Amino acid sequence: MALLYRAELKPSKLELVAAWLPGRPWFEGTAAPVLDRVAAYRFDDPAGEVGIETLLVRFGDGPIHQVPLTYRGAPLDGGDGWLIGTMEHGVLGRRWVYDALGDPVYLAALAGAFAGVPQAEEFFEVDGRLERRAPSMAITGSGAVPEGGEATVVRRLGDGAASAGAALTGTWDGQPDPVLLAHAE
Repeated sequence: MALLYRAELKPSKLELVAAWLPGRPWFEGTAAPVLDRVAAYRFDDPAGEVGIETLLVRFGDGPIHQVPLTYRGAPLDGGDGWLIGTMEHGVLGRRWVYDALGDPVYLAALAGAFAGVPQAEEFFEVDGRLERRAPSMAITGSGAVPEGGEATVVRRLGDGAASAGAALTGTWDGQPDPVLLAHAE
């Protein structure tokens, strides 16, 4: 379960990602003034310490890029090369935002998703009770457990990536056919 806050973020997630994304070697397209959020999904951290969210984003009508993020209340040991930036969260304070591929908490959650662990349900606390937020996309794991294999997250969706092993696919509004999000051979 992901407990979400209606809090101001400075800078916002999209502002951080918009500044970082065009410098990645796997980025394709043209950076524009506005980065649009297409959809997103979350995983649970069993310890409840790390926020795990994957954004599907695009500049204009360019390709959709998948950006897995982790949010931490303190720097990740050895994670300097994966740091996207920091933001101030109106409720939680300073958050360190990482490219999740460098975060062991994300990698463990991804392995679980391949095996069929569902995405995190999202809730807001409103007047002392929890209200569920409808997901903006659905993910499905193939049910296979990747043992000893290396997982690959598809950074630019729709590039014809395929998998014969464990797979994670997703659908969202306007994309009813499953798209490969990650795989392990």
